[in-house]
Amino acid sequence: MQKRIYYHDTDCGGVVYYANYLKYLEEARTEYMEVRGLNLKELSEKGTLFVVRSVNIEYKAPAHYADILEISTKVNKIRNVSVEFLQEIKREGKILVSALTTLVCIDKNFRPCAMCDEFLNNLSK
Repeated sequence: MQKRIYYHDTDCGGVVYYANYLKYLEEARTEYMEVRGLNLKELSEKGTLFVVRSVNIEYKAPAHYADILEISTKVNKIRNVSVEFLQEIKREGKILVSALTTLVCIDKNFRPCAMCDEFLNNLSK
């Protein structure tokens, strides 16, 4: 996924505010799933939700206003109730941020539940 950096993404130092990277990673994970036919809104309406359990993020270099970033997303591990994503944010091939994010599948009562076969099959495409 590509992401253009706007003025509102930056802090008073002119670099992307660190917490904004979490939003970019979320957007890229959503796009990753959409491309594989997984609509998170439809899944939530059926009672299957996903929450972030953990994020391990490493900031290596800053992004700036007007940069065009490339965000790559891939599945690192799939378990019965969770999926781990490995993501990188790059500018012109240089890694700026790397992150390992674990999502847990929960039901409408916010209890962990097994991911449905459709989700598992499409996720690994």
